Amino acid sequence: NRLAAVSGRATKLTLGRKVTEAEEAAAKYFGSKYACFLTNWTAGMEIGYKLAGLKAGDEVIMPAVTFIATMAYPLSIGAKIVFADIDPRTFNIDPAEVAKKITNKTKAIYVVHYAGLMVDMDPIMEIARKHGLKVLEDCAHATGASYKGRMAGSIGDFGAFSFHSLKNITTCGEGGMITTNHDEYCHGIQNLRCMSNNHSWGEQGSEWDFGDKIHCRKTSPLEYWMPAHFDVIPHNGHWGSNYRMNEIQAAVGCCQLDKLEMLTAKRREIGHKITAGLQGVEGIETVYEPEDCQHVFHLYTVCVNEKVLGGSRDEFMRVLYEEEGIQTILHYQPTFHFTGLRRMGYDPNQCPVASEFFYKRETNLPMHPRLTDDDINMMVEGIRNASAKLRKRHCKA
Repeated sequence: NRLAAVSGRATKLTLGRKVTEAEEAAAKYFGSKYACFLTNWTAGMEIGYKLAGLKAGDEVIMPAVTFIATMAYPLSIGAKIVFADIDPRTFNIDPAEVAKKITNKTKAIYVVHYAGLMVDMDPIMEIARKHGLKVLEDCAHATGASYKGRMAGSIGDFGAFSFHSLKNITTCGEGGMITTNHDEYCHGIQNLRCMSNNHSWGEQGSEWDFGDKIHCRKTSPLEYWMPAHFDVIPHNGHWGSNYRMNEIQAAVGCCQLDKLEMLTAKRREIGHKITAGLQGVEGIETVYEPEDCQHVFHLYTVCVNEKVLGGSRDEFMRVLYEEEGIQTILHYQPTFHFTGLRRMGYDPNQCPVASEFFYKRETNLPMHPRLTDDDINMMVEGIRNASAKLRKRHCKA
């Protein structure tokens, strides 16, 4: 009995009290009924696809501008990716383009809240209801973002979050979360993150709970080990995986959630200062933020209007880096241009707005909450100088 008591008090290093605490805090903060902490964003996305019932031959509509991991699971099971073009102002998937892509094979719509600005979700959800589709929100860039008073991850059927070290909050470098407001998915999420072993064994009179408190109900309390300490049953045809988050990461996550409001405010302050500083610079387009949205500025995307600037985006980046010392980066190449997808027959000429965005318009400035006013002023001055230099050189030419 003493050994049993000691075992019962033992601290769990994974899926313990801190994970539960973090999940409860996250669900409350993000306005979702359920939040489940995971190893990474990819795990949340995969679980969402599985619970949506995606199978070979189904079609998933998603934006052309996204990270390749968005489509890795559908491609791996033989589903088809259907790309919808983006809105040229928000860089998010365009609902009007989504509506054009619906077929009788469409199973789900996958939206990506690019750079920290949420997709125009009302028309997306209207399309989904009309055609009986699932909606998955990619919230990797949008932790803390909102749309018409609703938080990212609380509108679609599922929301997948990233707590990687480069994201707006982190859980020791890696980590993720899936959210949902649907009671029917809660049990499936728990099973699919933990090897499908949380089941009732009615025939043996046993019931096991592998949550924070491990307990069992047996026909005979003296034979607690029989027939075994867990069973495995696939959920909806899918086997679970090891997507558990550990207690140390969850403890960090709790602290990061406490700081999220402050970190978001700082990012927004920095983003708005950059926008103000770049007003009136010919050929440079600043971030667009609709009045009913809260942009959380995971990225600050500066766009170049080549006709007005008198030079190409690549020339601008080159001058900005080599002569002004400001290093920028591109996100994301249209995924249908990757060799693997081209070999699968995906049309490289689809989604012209997305292609123009990546190859001719966009670049992303350094962005994090520790940027100082000197850093901001240096970037603004560098962009102003680079654009002036390009205009002057092309005028002489």
